[in-house]
Amino acid sequence: MKKYLIIGSGFSGSVLAQQLCENNIIHVVEERSHIGGNCYTEKDPETGITLHQYGPHIFNTDNVEVWNYIQQFCEMVPFINRVKSVYQNQVYSLPINLHTINQFFQKDFSPKEARSFIESLSDTSIEVPKNFEEQALKFVGKDLYKAFFHGYTKKQWGCEPTELPASILKRLPVRFNYNDNYYAMPLQGIPRNGYTEIFEKMLDHPNITVTLNKKITAEEIDFSEYDHVFYSGPIDAYFDYKYGRLGYRTVFFEKFTDEGDFQGNAVINYADQEIPHTRIHEHKHFTPWEDHEQTVYFKEFSKETEENDIPYYPKRLQGDIEMLEKYSEEKDKLSNITFIGRLATYRYMDMHHVIAEALETAKRFR
Repeated sequence: MKKYLIIGSGFSGSVLAQQLCENNIIHVVEERSHIGGNCYTEKDPETGITLHQYGPHIFNTDNVEVWNYIQQFCEMVPFINRVKSVYQNQVYSLPINLHTINQFFQKDFSPKEARSFIESLSDTSIEVPKNFEEQALKFVGKDLYKAFFHGYTKKQWGCEPTELPASILKRLPVRFNYNDNYYAMPLQGIPRNGYTEIFEKMLDHPNITVTLNKKITAEEIDFSEYDHVFYSGPIDAYFDYKYGRLGYRTVFFEKFTDEGDFQGNAVINYADQEIPHTRIHEHKHFTPWEDHEQTVYFKEFSKETEENDIPYYPKRLQGDIEMLEKYSEEKDKLSNITFIGRLATYRYMDMHHVIAEALETAKRFR
């Protein structure tokens, strides 16, 4: 039997552990006090509501293999994320759809009329968008860009939209019908009992040992003790930030408890730049199959990641990409270690991408 060290117990680490444990000894090390990474959920002791402690996670994918795999460890209840956005005291539907367009411009367009109208607003002088702002102006024109993207983006990313890559906006569709499903993926849901149950089942095996509250640095790893090491933490942290810190945005929350229903929806964005929070999520709406007299909601704020913060979203500005190349060169010099997951590869990855990557990686080490 081989002996593997897995650093991190999010989806990358937990899927690897589950896939490799039958014929190998697995030691999972986690620096936090719980397993599951940013997907960790727990019951609120006051209200009994399941809380997504690090922000909302709605599982959505077009990968049937991943969908079937995850359901070995939970009952995935269908869930449609219908996001709203508040701009200048009006509530709109996101992503931008026919309802949004008609409401915003006070029209009653048909799908064809709306498409032609939006095309007429497009900045045709932009042939190949060089950044987020140009992509938006070419996509929806200046009015919708200003309303739904400009202020929100500055709050979320902490920089001018002109500094961000155009690729960020390519994930946001415009629909010329009344479909207000935030995601376009065919398979969408939330685990009935929360995400933590998934990680508990994945790591429940006699060949798997989990150590919590332990942070491992490169200097502390004794490679001779393990046949291979899998690392899912930040790549710059592994190399002790020798070339500097890669840019990440992090989020923090203000928690509120109230009676009844606070906002009537799971997620509402706040697009005005003057409002400091980016969105409010009300967690009982993520489990509509449950009945709660009270409610818990979180105001979410975004800021630059500092030394003791949890990194969330890689910024991938030009300086970050240049720094990443240096870290990647260092990584390529190493043997006996695999860097896996969002932080270790410095990429934006949804849950299903992370799981698919871990499943594929595990095939090489069975």
